[in-house]
Amino acid sequence: MPILTDTAVVVIAGLCLAALLLFLLRRRRKRQAKPVVIDGSNVMHWSGEVPRLAPLKEVVGALQDKGFEPGIIFDANAGYKLADRYLDDRDFAKLLKLPADQVLVVHKGEPADPTILAAARDAGGKIVTNDRYRDWADEFPEVNVPGVLVHGGYRDGVLWLDDDSLARFQ
Repeated sequence: MPILTDTAVVVIAGLCLAALLLFLLRRRRKRQAKPVVIDGSNVMHWSGEVPRLAPLKEVVGALQDKGFEPGIIFDANAGYKLADRYLDDRDFAKLLKLPADQVLVVHKGEPADPTILAAARDAGGKIVTNDRYRDWADEFPEVNVPGVLVHGGYRDGVLWLDDDSLARFQ
């Protein structure tokens, strides 16, 4: 059995310490991440009339870069609009490279809006959407509070998010 030199032991210990610190920093960052709900069926239309995954992927990345933990909720027909077939939570999670517990497709016949609003309320988070949820304002009056709904879109091909609304949350 080979004997390790003092230098090898120090190097191995240093690598182990670095790995532990990286693990703890990632874990701490995840714990501190603020929840935000993305109206997936709305955001997938942000880059034009044709629904696409690209805006969702870009919004998810932008939110993660800002320290948010996004969850995405879709209408049941979102898969048909995007891929001409039903897509469930796992399908969308795989396409978006997200854990399955961060994606939800509501059941057929159910509107996604109350699920989105309830999820944001329960998590104490915001909603990324261009919907104003006027039909739900009586049941969810927080939609009228400035900053709860984070609007966005594309200008000259570049994603923008209402950073003032996001900043109020931080």
